[in-house]
Amino acid sequence: MSQKDWLEKDYYEVLGLKKDASDEQIKKAFRKLARQYHPDQNKSAQAEKRFKEITEAHDTLSDSKTRQEYDQVRTFGVRGLGGAGINLNDLLGGGGFGDIFGGLFNAGGRGQRGPRGGSDIETEVRLGFRDAAHGTTIAARLSSETACQACRGTGAKAGTSPQVCGNCQGSGMTARHSGGFAVSEPCSGCHGRGLIIEDVCAACGGRGQGQSDRTIQVRIPAGVADGQRIRIKGKGGAGVSGGPPGDLYVLVHVNADALFSRQGEHLAITVPVTFPEAALGAEIGVPTLDGGQVRLKIPPGTKTGRTFRAKGKGIVLKSGTSDLLVTVQVQVPERLSSQARDALRAYEGLAGEADPRANLRNG
Repeated sequence: MSQKDWLEKDYYEVLGLKKDASDEQIKKAFRKLARQYHPDQNKSAQAEKRFKEITEAHDTLSDSKTRQEYDQVRTFGVRGLGGAGINLNDLLGGGGFGDIFGGLFNAGGRGQRGPRGGSDIETEVRLGFRDAAHGTTIAARLSSETACQACRGTGAKAGTSPQVCGNCQGSGMTARHSGGFAVSEPCSGCHGRGLIIEDVCAACGGRGQGQSDRTIQVRIPAGVADGQRIRIKGKGGAGVSGGPPGDLYVLVHVNADALFSRQGEHLAITVPVTFPEAALGAEIGVPTLDGGQVRLKIPPGTKTGRTFRAKGKGIVLKSGTSDLLVTVQVQVPERLSSQARDALRAYEGLAGEADPRANLRNG
């Protein structure tokens, strides 16, 4: 994002926040607004524009370093004031000394605004637990900006061309002196475009961009977790004037599974065992995510809630296969035959166990 864009746009206002908002407040505001204006939920053209603004604001403010630079630009008009040093390239609108002196003192100069990268876009997908664990490819329908077909991205009516702005000589920026510094700001004559369009394109209203609906295949890597955001480089909005496309961000939601859950990078499962198995010890079969089984030894005297670890039987990740965490749940029979009841009473007498609630008595 260029300094000019930062000067023009109040991202805190876009998200409905104050400047001192916390990271958590930024995250919550983005999620709430993204759900409201996401193209899959809201089909209006205004909603698509609003969703783009929300995503742009979140991407800037959610990164601490980028947010600090943004705040500096909004406060001082340049990056780096207040201890980090002045970035002259930003101060002079990206063109260096030649552009500022040519623009201020050379009336015949004709700067050209360079290419601009496309906007980042975001979409959400919902996956089954096992698809998320194994990885999958999905079809994602996207709405993003692309060059207007009617005017080929110029913003001018067919048969006409934009004219270089005489106020800024096509740079899109003018200089304002403040406190001994020449601070660049968007040109008021062309609103930072560097060009004046007398006859605007009716199809895009002079923006030079239109909406494009497309479907792409997105590869979701194995082991993706619920709420994880995946970046796919170069699959966002189209660039302007030959600039590179933006990136696509995919927010993943993962459905719960009947057997398995996640504990960090590891796979988890709760397995019932009988009272005799827990008391006497046993070897049991535990299902794995790939449809097989792993044999697990339960030692005598195992208590309910104890967790065992099956190494390398979890989720296949880039760093290797994680573990399967098996938590045992001792089952108490709901119905007993008369013989089983008599056997338990006999066991109670033979075991001679101390009262487990003795320490709960007062006094």
